[in-house]
Parts: sequence; C-alpha cells; structure tokens
Amino acid sequence: MTQVSLITTGGTIASSRHGAGWAADTPGGSVLAGTPVPSGVHVRVVDLLTLNSARLTTTHQLALLRAVQCELARPEVAGVVVSHGTDTLEESAFLVDLHHADHRPVVFTGAQLPFDAEDGDGPGNLRDALLAAATLTEVGTVVVFDGRIHPARGTVKSHTLDLDAFASPTGPIGEVGYARVALTRRPARPDALPLPREPRTPPRVDVVTHHCDADPVLFRAALAAGAEGVVLVATGAGNATPDFVRAVAEATARGVLVALTTRVAGGPVAELYTHGGAVDLVAAGAVPTGVLRAGQARIAVLSALLATPDTEQRRAYLRHVLALPEPADDPTGDEPTGDDPTGDDPTGDDPTGDDPTGEDGTANSGPDRGCAAAPTEMEPAR
Repeated sequence: MTQVSLITTGGTIASSRHGAGWAADTPGGSVLAGTPVPSGVHVRVVDLLTLNSARLTTTHQLALLRAVQCELARPEVAGVVVSHGTDTLEESAFLVDLHHADHRPVVFTGAQLPFDAEDGDGPGNLRDALLAAATLTEVGTVVVFDGRIHPARGTVKSHTLDLDAFASPTGPIGEVGYARVALTRRPARPDALPLPREPRTPPRVDVVTHHCDADPVLFRAALAAGAEGVVLVATGAGNATPDFVRAVAEATARGVLVALTTRVAGGPVAELYTHGGAVDLVAAGAVPTGVLRAGQARIAVLSALLATPDTEQRRAYLRHVLALPEPADDPTGDEPTGDDPTGDDPTGDDPTGDDPTGEDGTANSGPDRGCAAAPTEMEPAR
C-alpha cells in the first residue's frame, strides 16, 4: 500500500448548507468517506482547520506549512494532499511551494460545488489528487483540479463558478484521468527557502491597486498601519503615476519591501514606460513580480520578510523568490543561499510559545506540536 497524508482545511469541498448559504463544517474523514480512493492507496487524515478559505490568516497558513512538513517527516508517506477552499488556495499552495525542498509532492485540491451537492466535483478532485500524490515526484507543490495538474507558481483561480477553476501562465503540466497520471513537464522552481519560524505577530503585507484618478493615499495608509511589505497592483505592464513613484521611493528607503505586479490577467510585468511607469517604479525600489499576480506576489513578500530581519537580505530573498530560474540567474548576484542568513535554526521550536488556536475552526499546530491533529486512516473503498 502507498501511504498518502490528507491535510484538511475546510473550504467548499467540506461545506454544507447553513441558512442562506454554505459554510465549511465537515471533518476530513467524512469528506474522504465519499471519495473513491485509488486502488493501493492508504490515506492518513489530518484535520487541521475547518474554515472558509477567505477567512484564513498568515498564522493559519504557517500552521499548514508546519503540518505539511510534519507529514513529510514520516518516511512512509509518499506524498501529501491538502484539501483547501478555492478562494485562497493559490496563496497557500505557493507558500508551501516556496519552502518545499522534498522530492515528494504536495498536492492541493478543492471543489467548486459543496460537500452536500449530489453532483459535486469534490470526490473526483480528491481522488485525482490522491493518485497524483501517490505517483508524482520532483514536481514541488502542484494544484490538481478538474483533471488538470498546475504548478503552484503562477496558478490563479480563473473563474468564480466553473468546475475548471484554475489556470497557470504556461498551462497545465499534466493531467489525471482514467486512473492514470500523465505529466508532460516538470515546473522550474528556485531553491527552497528555509522553513520560517512562527512569529508572535506575523508581518503585515498589504495590497494596493492603481486605477484612473488614483493617488498614493492608500499606499501611505498601509505604511502608517505598519506594513512591512506592500504589493502595488499597477495597470498595463506595471504602470502607475509619478506620485506613486515618490511613495515607493519613500517606502523602500525605510526598508519596506515593495513588489510590483499588474491587474492584467496575462503577461509579465515589463519595464517599458517612464512618467510613473514600471521603469520609474523599479528604479524607486519596487521589485517586479514577473507573471505572479497580487495574491502570490503578497506571499513572496511575506516569505522574504519571514526569512530574515535584515533589510538587504530580505530584498535578496524577494528577488530570489520572484526570479524565474530560466533563462538566466539574477544579474544582481545577490541571490541568497539555502542557509538562514540570520544564523537561527529554521527548524527550531517556536520561541514565542503562541498557540494558533483560539479561533473557531482551528486545530493545534505549530513547530513544536508534532502533527497537527490525531489522524484517522482509511483504505480504499471496496
């Protein structure tokens, strides 16, 4: 039997009717019970959270990262599946991918239709994810949804309601169907970041969008609220105004990380225009995010902030995270190594002693709490 760990976090795949709408309330064992588990796969269920994913916080996401690492510490585990709400799945998947150095896969999936829907897509998606986790190697973290396999990096939710809900800039890297996994290529990924500590208060990272008649008031409000990082969602290929350029320069001079992305659905950020365009914004210290959009750009900034307290090292980490490995290395030469530049042990116990529980729907998890919750184990339905 091939063992796969299933970490459940709630989402539509675990949602049932509550009054006028749906809410996550179904434990992982019940979700799995309605799933045709692939032959030869033994599933260990870890109930971590039971939340609609729009409610997730950085603390929840770090708890998920720790739970994934905990399951991968078990040599008998061939891969890990995370069932997750689709609203923020792309953000959690990218966070896990940035810190994932293991050859075994982490597979995110979910559903567009709720657990109690007669024609729900959850059981099929979860079956495909379990098969992918039991089969794939050397792919990092991927998203398996509606029969397609997407790399975590760059993947976004592309439709609010369709069953084929996710898309990636370069398209799927494989498919799952007819009890087979077909991989067409492996995604290019930078070296994994060191596993971060869970801080007492996670760094604040805000997102500000440019539009016609916009000014930097909200950008500066984010700084006044204590943001250590800001993602500027610009127009076109990464353009704003001279006022935004001045605000970015002020922020970066204070050690704030600023990432530059675009509100356009496809294509990379490109330094083409002056007079407040990407040429000027990058010169002011903003770091262009390539094809990463706002949610994942925010995760990139967050990961750089968590990696080290040193301002210059944070910028080096951010460049490393955002740089696509091909066609060339980061020309600055500031790419960080895999070692933690702070000298701290990234796998040590949480020095704060904080417990991320205390919110409705959470379960104990963290760097010194072992696996997140008492698991249940299930074999294929006969």
